[in-house]
Amino acid sequence: MADYNRYGHTYAGGYTSHAPPPSSYGYGGYPSAYPPPPSQGTPGGFGGYGFVPVAFPPGTHPDVERAFRAADRDCSGAIDEHELQGALSTAYHRFSIRTVRLLIFLFNDPAASSPSRMGPAQFVSLWNCLGQWRGIFDRYDRDRSGKIDSRELTEALRSLGYAVPPSVIELLIANYNNGVPSNGALDFDNFVEG
Repeated sequence: MADYNRYGHTYAGGYTSHAPPPSSYGYGGYPSAYPPPPSQGTPGGFGGYGFVPVAFPPGTHPDVERAFRAADRDCSGAIDEHELQGALSTAYHRFSIRTVRLLIFLFNDPAASSPSRMGPAQFVSLWNCLGQWRGIFDRYDRDRSGKIDSRELTEALRSLGYAVPPSVIELLIANYNNGVPSNGALDFDNFVEG
């Protein structure tokens, strides 16, 4: 979970993993069962006014571009934590602001003029990486509950080469659920945060 390089993310600092995304996943790594990102009426923002040109990395899928543009409500060319939270949250799950802040910290360019806002290149990297993390989460969420229980988390960590005692697993789960074991389960954003 904490070794983000394992899942194909390229950091602004140059660290790269070459793990291929699961073939059953759509563009950007998100499962194809996820609804497509909301579309934004007119290209270029609200009627074309106040639009800041945005440069995406070559080969960025149009759905990922649309997701960024839809999240960039003020058409500034960068998204803040609340805009990112809206872009990542789905009808099935809302990301916590704590997880969103961590993701901005991890994926933002250290040389960015605004460390609390994310540009399109960082958003594309984050989107792709989250799709791969979602694949891992879904692989171990065997009962399809939308949560990984302590047994499933133990299996996931063991597959990554970590033998973690049950007491530590319960502590991890309680830590990411505000001190409450929550029936011994982590949802997706807690899994990402871990």
